[in-house]
Amino acid sequence: MTEVRKLTREDFERLVSEAGVVVPIEQTLAWADYQQMVEGRTFWGCLALSRNGVDVAYISLIDYETHGYHYLRAHHGPMWLEQPTEGQEREAMEALVSFVRATDRRVAFMRLAVDHELDLSRPTLSSIPYDTTVLVDLTGGDDGILAHMKARGRRDVRKALRESPITCADETERARESFAEYYQVMVETAERDGFHAAPQGDYEDMLRILGAERCRVFAGRLEDGTVATWSICTISGTRATYYYAASRSDTRRSNVTDKLFYFACCELGRLGCTTFDLMGIGSDFSPALKGLNTFKTKFAPEVTHVAPDRDVPVKGVFYRSLQMGKQVIGAVRSHGSDD
Repeated sequence: MTEVRKLTREDFERLVSEAGVVVPIEQTLAWADYQQMVEGRTFWGCLALSRNGVDVAYISLIDYETHGYHYLRAHHGPMWLEQPTEGQEREAMEALVSFVRATDRRVAFMRLAVDHELDLSRPTLSSIPYDTTVLVDLTGGDDGILAHMKARGRRDVRKALRESPITCADETERARESFAEYYQVMVETAERDGFHAAPQGDYEDMLRILGAERCRVFAGRLEDGTVATWSICTISGTRATYYYAASRSDTRRSNVTDKLFYFACCELGRLGCTTFDLMGIGSDFSPALKGLNTFKTKFAPEVTHVAPDRDVPVKGVFYRSLQMGKQVIGAVRSHGSDD
């Protein structure tokens, strides 16, 4: 039987460290502190899951308040000490539901990383989850990083190093002083690629609260000093994550992204990172993300499965009403697009 207990911040960090868990940046307490700066989000707490008195997983949860209801979010959590079987994961989800239901009556559902397609979980109401990512090997120095890539990746990087007109640098401190010029490039990227950029303050809070040891900004500038492309990469232990990236439309055909990406890989390797997570690609589970595959998959010889986000209802009847509401909105939009 799985049991759940609440942990203090101090105990959470100590136990995770003692267990040698690879902690995703979103499961760190620094991330929780950053999320509290976003309107409608509050750190809810840390939990331990145990079986027969032995801890099997840890999780940090953020409370999201939206449209008048609350749900709990755990990016890449629970963090399992050993990969669970389907039965063990089901038992853990049931225990979490019982604990949350008894602890906080406001919570409608949890959004967690759930590997198995359990009948007590549901596809997410919002966001685009993924079950496949690319992990770039950062070991072996600059030459080793290049050697670990697919032939296509090596070819594109070498071409970018020869021909791209940008000069790359770690601009973390410069971006922390003023993010305005980087944000202009993100707004252009969002308009071009059809998504909404977060408010500028969110990026500024991320850099400030996570700090340079957990969050780096790499940028490529043209000869006149204009930012052509940039990326924000997070660091947790030896794992880096390719969190945000943006580029000017008029420089996209100049290999600027490949050049900056390789520069970031090399710099992160020098900072002690051994793995670079590119944060999801398309698959049969998430076909909407397949447009990312051409760029990301060339940097590693194989792809990696990860537990995708799924919703786990706490208030079953209320959650079904949310599902129905989403279906109605979808039907209205579909009807409108046919007119």
